Formats: sequence, C-alpha cells, structure tokens
Amino acid sequence: MGRVFTALPILMLLLSATLKLTKQPQMVETFTGMLGYPASALAGIGPLEVACVVLSAIPSTAVLGAVLLTGFLGGAIATHVRVGDPSFLMPRGTESA
Repeated sequence: MGRVFTALPILMLLLSATLKLTKQPQMVETFTGMLGYPASALAGIGPLEVACVVLSAIPSTAVLGAVLLTGFLGGAIATHVRVGDPSFLMPRGTESA
C-alpha cells in the first residue's frame, strides 16, 4: 500500500513535467497567461521537476527528493496564491457571487 501512495504523486508530477517539457499549448497558455511567467521558464522548471521526482523515487535519495519536492510544490502554491487563483483556494462552483 505504501508503494501506491508513493507512486501516485510521482506519476502525477511526471505527467506535469512531461507537459512542460513538450510545451503543450494548454500548459504554455496557463503558464504564461494565467500565472504570468515567461514561456522560456518552462525549459528550466520541467527538468527541475523531473530531477526532484527521480530523487524521490530512488529509495536511497527519497528524503532529499521529498524535501526538494516540498520546496517545488511550495513555489507552485505561492504562485497560485500570488495570482489569486480561486480554483486553487476553493473548488470550482463554490465561489461567492
């Protein structure tokens, strides 16, 4: 059961990194339009995400990977809070009118 709880976030983060590395149009649009970062930043953030995930997947470096992923995901949270993304703060459909 522990392997499943480890594998799910790793797979989700690898999917996210793949979308960044392949520069999928929806990812680029969200990254540049909504979040306000330059598209050129994807070239650095994608490999960084892959490196953190790989480190967390290897048992001997899992603690280092977990610490790095905590920082990485903290930056993602800070980005969404900075732009006032309501879907991040509460589920869609629950915003007050």
